Amino acid sequence: MVGVVALVPLAYLVGTFPTAELVARARGHDVTQEGSGNPGASNIYRILGRGPASLVFAGDIGKGALPALAGLLIAGHGGGYVLGAAAVLGHVYPVTRRFRGGRGVATSAGLAFVLYPLVSLALLVVFFLISTTTHRASIASIVITLALPPLVWASGGEPWDVGVGAEGWEVALVGALSLLVVARHSANVRRLIHGEELRLDLESGSPGDPRGPGPSGPAERGVA
Repeated sequence: MVGVVALVPLAYLVGTFPTAELVARARGHDVTQEGSGNPGASNIYRILGRGPASLVFAGDIGKGALPALAGLLIAGHGGGYVLGAAAVLGHVYPVTRRFRGGRGVATSAGLAFVLYPLVSLALLVVFFLISTTTHRASIASIVITLALPPLVWASGGEPWDVGVGAEGWEVALVGALSLLVVARHSANVRRLIHGEELRLDLESGSPGDPRGPGPSGPAERGVA
């Protein structure tokens, strides 16, 4: 575990990698100044469309998956969680952007795919079903985030294993990470309660339209 602890700063820096900013900049946009201003896949989707948003989503998943995989290989599930969580914190609180980062959904998903692949595949299906039905990624993000801890417990906590009884510390740590992600959606929850959360189908403008959100309300910031 000493080797894992030594890699925590590097895992954090991996999490700070500005995926959304780089994708937007390559296409002549500043994601922090357009749409919701949030450096995440949903804002890229709103500004540039599905293709660039998919790149950002995949990149942010990779930011969580690679450190988690390194930790898993070095010290098992505990090591995978430590380095994966460090990457999530880097994405959510990046020192390179004055600790103003994304919501942590995709980066947390990268960690989960490495440590809990079957659970993650199931939740990925749930995410797309909910986001497609409601047209709001924030709802889907919150649902799958809250579902992760009990599903990790039910799965036994081991990759490709189904059997009740994951380690208590593991469920607790996954729960803590889930609470962080949900807390990052507090503004989305308030807008949902008041019926002000925008849909995810670009009703505020077409891909590439720098005007961002229209008069119907603030932009959604669900996937980041």
